[in-house]
Amino acid sequence: MNTKALNQLSYGLFVAASKYDKKMNGCIVNTVMQVTSNPLQIAVSINKDNLTCEIVQKSKMLSISVLSETAPFSLFQNFGFQSGRDADKFVGYPFKMTGQELPYLTEHTAAFIDCTVKDMMDLGSHMLFICTVNDCDVLSNEKAITYSYYHEFVKPKSAASTTKGWRCTVCGYVYEGEELPADFICPLCKHGAEDFEKIV
Repeated sequence: MNTKALNQLSYGLFVAASKYDKKMNGCIVNTVMQVTSNPLQIAVSINKDNLTCEIVQKSKMLSISVLSETAPFSLFQNFGFQSGRDADKFVGYPFKMTGQELPYLTEHTAAFIDCTVKDMMDLGSHMLFICTVNDCDVLSNEKAITYSYYHEFVKPKSAASTTKGWRCTVCGYVYEGEELPADFICPLCKHGAEDFEKIV
C-alpha cells in the first residue's frame, strides 16, 4: 500500500484553540470541514497527544483560526512543533477572544470560527469533534492556505545532508539510523512512519 496517495487529498491548515480553567492552548490541525448546514456544524480532528485535544475534551469548546497564505513558517513552528505544556503559544501572536472567551489569531488569518462540541469520537491517534458553530467571521481577503501551498512555498526546503537516516516530510525532523521503526512517531509533529522518507 502506498500511503503517499493520501497526500493527494486536499487539506487546509488551521489553529484549533481552546481554554479550560485559565489554561489556553492552540495547535496546528489540517482537518476541519463543514459537515451540515442546518444546524451549522463542522468536524475537527486533533491528535490525542496534543494538549489542545485534552483541553477541548474538558471544555467542550473550540475556536478555529483559518490560516492564510501570508502565514510565516515561524507561526507553524510555534503552534505545531512545540507543546503548550512547555510554552505559552500565544505570546507574541496577536489574538482576540470569541464570545466564549476562546482565543483566535488576528494576523495571517482569513477567518475565525467559534464552536461548541456536540459529540466526540475516539479514532485511534486522533479525536474527532463534531461542533456547532456559534459565531464566525471573515477577517481578511487573504486566501486560505492549503497543505500543498505550505509544502511548496512556506516550509523551508531541506538542505543536502550527510546524515544517514529518515526525514519527516511534514516538519523536517531527522531520525538517525539505518531503519525507521514501523511504529515510530515524530516527536515534533506527531506524524507516523508513513510520513518519513529515507535520506539518500
